[in-house]
Amino acid sequence: MDVIEGLGGAIGQLADRVASSVVRIGGGWRSGSGVVIANGAVLTNAHNVRGERMTVVFGDGRRADAGLAGLDIDGDLAVLSVDTGAAPPLDWTEQAAALGSAVFAVTANGGGPRVTVGFVSSVAQAFRGPRGRRISGSLEHTAPLAPGSSGSPLVDRQGRFVGLNTNRLGGGFYLALPADEALRQRVTALQRGESVERPRLGVGIAPSRAARRLRRAVGLPELDGVLVRDVEGGSPAERAGIQEGDLLIAAAGRPLREPDDLYDALGGVSAGESLEMRVVRGAEERTVVANFTPAANDESGGGPVH
Repeated sequence: MDVIEGLGGAIGQLADRVASSVVRIGGGWRSGSGVVIANGAVLTNAHNVRGERMTVVFGDGRRADAGLAGLDIDGDLAVLSVDTGAAPPLDWTEQAAALGSAVFAVTANGGGPRVTVGFVSSVAQAFRGPRGRRISGSLEHTAPLAPGSSGSPLVDRQGRFVGLNTNRLGGGFYLALPADEALRQRVTALQRGESVERPRLGVGIAPSRAARRLRRAVGLPELDGVLVRDVEGGSPAERAGIQEGDLLIAAAGRPLREPDDLYDALGGVSAGESLEMRVVRGAEERTVVANFTPAANDESGGGPVH
């Protein structure tokens, strides 16, 4: 009983200390959450961003128009520029959350703050970002999250920011981006307006198992690779001659067995550079070169292209 009462007291104190730093972003069923990280700056998930302008609702009910300061779609991070008023920035933890430590998820809603409690169940989980890129090193925890909680802070007993709630795993488990030094540096760059633009090939892909199954069905030899299911118009892939149904088997001299292999290859390419790839079309293997000029690296296409 003493443990339960002590936990209840901690939750009440956290609500008083943290709730004013937590905001709602947008409205309706597509709303998300965010956290004040500096005067004039709110951190949230990239998948909560709906255009260049959004509405932020603070804990006291005040509404403010927010603009996009910086965006990292593949890292699922965004910083909004907004008048934060009297809402204080949340303090960052100085020590990473350890396995088994108690954590609290704090979310803003119309009826006041919601605080749930759980424990860190893993410190090395991964999930897929909005465009499918693998995001590693996430905190897995058991503090329940209601719809609209992505972008809310995960805090420790002292109310310090230990993670940004991002994803549901199911079965009572949730993921958060750890509030470590690496995240702090990325967020600081986004605050400065340094959005992250990674090269995109401009294809929708399927994993190697789908490629093997399809080739087997039409009597072709099974090969490892990633299957192209669509090609974005005007993209580096289209200009290189890549077509729907092609099998990408190598990039920069390295085999492609899974989508993550393609992400890794693209991660080594800068704007203006090129990437040599081996492509199988039917029974024919060929080499193509995708050029990543700034015009080809436009981020406005929408959808899960790579």
